[in-house]
Amino acid sequence: MTRFLRAIVYNWPLKLGAVGLASLLYAGVVVSQTARTFNGSVPIETADQSSDVVVLSDLGAVTSIRYVVPDELGLRVDNASFKATVSLANVDPKGGPVALAVRVAASDPRVQVLEYTPSRITVTLDRVTTRSVPVRPVIGTVPAGFEVGDPVVDEASADVTGPEAVVGRVAEVQARVTIDPSGIDLNRVVDLLPVDANGNPLSPVDVEPRTAHVRVAVFTNRRTRTLPVTPVVTGTPAAGFELASITVDPISVSVEGDANDLAGLNRADTLPISISGASSDVVQTIGFALPDGVQVLGAGTATVTVKLRAVTAARTFEAGLVLVGARSDRTYDLSTPRVLVTIAGSVADLDRLASTSIALNVDVAGLDLGAHSVAPTANLTTGLSLIAISPASVTVTVGSPASSSSPQPSP
Repeated sequence: MTRFLRAIVYNWPLKLGAVGLASLLYAGVVVSQTARTFNGSVPIETADQSSDVVVLSDLGAVTSIRYVVPDELGLRVDNASFKATVSLANVDPKGGPVALAVRVAASDPRVQVLEYTPSRITVTLDRVTTRSVPVRPVIGTVPAGFEVGDPVVDEASADVTGPEAVVGRVAEVQARVTIDPSGIDLNRVVDLLPVDANGNPLSPVDVEPRTAHVRVAVFTNRRTRTLPVTPVVTGTPAAGFELASITVDPISVSVEGDANDLAGLNRADTLPISISGASSDVVQTIGFALPDGVQVLGAGTATVTVKLRAVTAARTFEAGLVLVGARSDRTYDLSTPRVLVTIAGSVADLDRLASTSIALNVDVAGLDLGAHSVAPTANLTTGLSLIAISPASVTVTVGSPASSSSPQPSP
């Protein structure tokens, strides 16, 4: 028995290693029998990317994936069966290119990914920034026999957003247009293109707004004329207000166009300015409503000032009388307890006044015994004025309590 045990434990480390090696070889054989390779293309995506970071480099795709799946499942894999990502967490966007590990996971947990290519990629990041740049219309080659006026664009500036290194090179955004060989006036919405100082397009850069409206007049017989400016005002102000005056600056403008387009033109109307519901002055800088083919030289706008005023009216109210400065040892009798008062002011102020009790003051301070004629006075709020009081004065009879209680003499 002892000899048998000695045979078993003799050189036991070597025997144990042989058993382990055999197990590994067996597992390798099993794995090699069930491992498969997917040679499709799985795009690499970013994970943990903050909103102020942009990826400048092409992440590429994972092109070879070795995986294990149980034979009895009979699963078919394709591009959607795997997801490849690189994590941008804690990566400095201004630190230059950085090598990041690629992670590949199967959408089905029963599929085990063994290895894939590539396992690492180099990624270049940058910080996202936004700034405002001017918008400039650019006209292509003008066909022979035509002249063009100054292009008019409805956007003076635009915001460009993108990598800090690229946005810093944007000099302007251009609205590029081409004149039709037929000589038709151009009136079109075009895309805005960010360019550098040399006019070269830049990307990746987002532009907001993305488009602009460009108008270009095309002439065959170019002429100019000076026209008076006519402001066009529409709408009705708020209740209780009326139009006081309308002024415009400048009062005249120079326009250009073909001779036949200018022939019947005798004024330059502004675009409509609405004062609907307004209760204060309206000041607006606005363009002109000119026929097609005619445009204003220079700024192309006018400042219109519409002044409003409160509608005034006069109304007559009944008012009570209030004694001011009366003495406690005197009695005061009024010839009338109420008077009629005519007040002028805005309709709104008069409407508010009608809903209150109106009282006029009768100053009796310093009056001696007897009858006195006193003119009532009004204490009105700002915006209201007193026009008339009827009667203009009242009789105040001042007596003493003692005299009023004396017995009457017998006849």
